[in-house]
Amino acid sequence: MIMNKIARFIFFDILKNKIIIFYTILLFILSWSVLGLESNYTKATLSLLNVVLLVVPLVSIIFSTIYVYNSSQFVELLLSQPVPRTKVWFNIFLGLSSALVLAFIIGCGVPILLYSSIETGFSLMIAGILLSIIFTSFAMLSAISSRDKAKGIGISIFIWVFFAIIYDGILLVLMFQFADYPIEGIMATLAGLNPVGLARIFVLLQLNISAMLGASGAIFQQVFGSGGGMGISIVVMLIWAIVPFVLSLIKFNKKDL
Repeated sequence: MIMNKIARFIFFDILKNKIIIFYTILLFILSWSVLGLESNYTKATLSLLNVVLLVVPLVSIIFSTIYVYNSSQFVELLLSQPVPRTKVWFNIFLGLSSALVLAFIIGCGVPILLYSSIETGFSLMIAGILLSIIFTSFAMLSAISSRDKAKGIGISIFIWVFFAIIYDGILLVLMFQFADYPIEGIMATLAGLNPVGLARIFVLLQLNISAMLGASGAIFQQVFGSGGGMGISIVVMLIWAIVPFVLSLIKFNKKDL
């Protein structure tokens, strides 16, 4: 899909941003250090996976939220023109997500292509790209949910903390509480309600390391298997990318700017 002028302007504007340049360089240094200095590519991939699961969602959601708030006057200017609201909001999302995805591809893609296996590296790239898009989508929803910039950023930080840290803890408590009951199907479903956990499961299923999957990942593999689990992981992550953006679009169309 060819980006129109709005998306292209946002895309190139973000690429010149010092934070994105720093983010790209940081990812490159971390990826090169982890993959280049570790002879065992499986261990290196696991180490890089942990970095991707924390850094990529955090930068994507915080940067995107701040960018949307800082672009409020630009958005109002666009809306004063004969441009549909849906087109404006979609192109903001397209420009933001494309720039963050490109930064991730440059930062992690080059070291992965040089040092990692094709299959493992490809799965890690897919996970990072989808996480970039998903948390950009969450950022759009956070920003449109509140006029207060501090509150919007706070919502974004909470979303990241919840999915990156809190959710797995809740899932673990539930598993211990209901360990005597046949809840594998329910727990596999609950595991799919966390995009960060899904990205982890997707990469680890490719590596086929059952011991590293964790409780939710082991159940996911047990219920769906390796091949089916990977396919389901991608589909559910795509849904996670679409739903928050659609909700933000509905709010944006109804909002009185």
